Amino acid sequence: RSLDRLFARHEALRSVFVAPQGQPRVEVLPADAGLPLVEHDLSGRADAKVALSDLCREEARTPFDLSRGPLIRGRLIRLADEEHVFLLTQHHIVSDGWSMGVLMRELNSLYRAFVAGQDDPLPPLAIQYPDYAAWQRQWLSGERLQTQAQYWRNALSGAPARLALPTDRVRPAQQSFAGASVPIVIDADLTRGLKRLSRQHGTTLFMTVLAAWAAVLSRLSGQDDLVIGVPSANRGRREIEELIGFFVNTLALRLDLSGAPSLAQLLERTRRTALAAQEHQDLPFEQVVEIVKPPRALDHTPLFQVMLAWQNNTVRSLDLPGLRVEAAGEGLSQVKFDLELDLGDDGDQIAGSLHYATALFDEATIERQRGYLLALLRAMVADARQPVGRIELLSSEERTYLLEELNRTDADYPSDLCIHELFEQQVRRTPEAVAVVCDDERLSYGELNARANRLAHHLIALGVKPGDHIATVLDRSVALVVAQLAILKAGGVYVPIDRALPSARQEWLMADCAARL
Repeated sequence: RSLDRLFARHEALRSVFVAPQGQPRVEVLPADAGLPLVEHDLSGRADAKVALSDLCREEARTPFDLSRGPLIRGRLIRLADEEHVFLLTQHHIVSDGWSMGVLMRELNSLYRAFVAGQDDPLPPLAIQYPDYAAWQRQWLSGERLQTQAQYWRNALSGAPARLALPTDRVRPAQQSFAGASVPIVIDADLTRGLKRLSRQHGTTLFMTVLAAWAAVLSRLSGQDDLVIGVPSANRGRREIEELIGFFVNTLALRLDLSGAPSLAQLLERTRRTALAAQEHQDLPFEQVVEIVKPPRALDHTPLFQVMLAWQNNTVRSLDLPGLRVEAAGEGLSQVKFDLELDLGDDGDQIAGSLHYATALFDEATIERQRGYLLALLRAMVADARQPVGRIELLSSEERTYLLEELNRTDADYPSDLCIHELFEQQVRRTPEAVAVVCDDERLSYGELNARANRLAHHLIALGVKPGDHIATVLDRSVALVVAQLAILKAGGVYVPIDRALPSARQEWLMADCAARL
């Protein structure tokens, strides 16, 4: 009854999207249609746990029919007489994160009243989501629309299309949405320090964490110009705070780390960027994409591939009389971006998760990135005057591993032979083995040695003596390898010169090294 009342109360939950003759419009289902609820009884089954997991996966993967609806549905799964799992699934087109808080609060109130035999205690809604949608279309027009569009055109003009993060695997040709996450907890001491730092620099806690995340991404990618997506609740008016619906908008924040800024300077840049974006947050993100026209590809999202979501509308748990309720722990293992940092102020500490695309990253890589973020936040609190680029992100263990363990490459090596003589030893051992490959051309050790010998004899015939400098003006190719071996066999010294250099520069280099040939 409580779910049916919620369904009747909010027109957004009853909306369906049809397009007769290609003209899209919204229709609203009758208030008495009821929220669809399917029941399953697994009580007494030996495979109840496996069956429950199967049902959860099936529920998460079952698509909605946007034209028929409803776009919200429930499943009640009985495990025993006193134990049930309830799944509530909504299409994002009719709901958002803020809406979940509204739904939980109202479900608590309705259930308590109905159990006690009382009527619906909720006051009538003054407006509905379709009223807001009609108002928004009218309000965001004319000069106001042009002003917002021009802001985003200027802000994102020339922005990099991709954030070139190092990945554990090659990016697939088509984006995969499979994901996983690692938890992040910023302890109470560091949280207090960040709040103090934010007050000193006139930033919100969100802006301070955004600046730190941007600095980490800049260090990882080597880019000082990057774009991070930030969801905005877009509930700037009191009348819409208690509505369920899709109000959220996404802001593409372009962060500037050029010129070796200090942490304090980065905080100020981030503050200005975030405030300006919030002043122009009404333009829907899909329209921003149309205005900016970024390069489009199937392997990544447009404008940005990394998101920071700051949760400031905590969704309360259900508090239902006669029931003990806890989260089932079943969620969608999906991500829409390469990285999604999801954090919120949890009172004494900041907590959340770092979600990642499993097609690109290993869990160990994401755990290191979590460590980098915490290290940068600690550095911020310690001294905001220090340059961003000089902050030490690596732990002592990782630094030791990278600089010492990976570089322990000592090996017994004959110090009395030259490289071409060692090559000739390999020729005698494996003359038929492939020695060099370039595009479709490949040579065995025997073939490469024969070509190098012919060229070496030719060089000697031309008068090359031990110690003479010979310039190689060649592309990376089999011919370059042949030439280098031949020069060494003739006793010469090869001087590689890039063919892409201007001819005057090439001639100067050959003269400067006194190249004989």
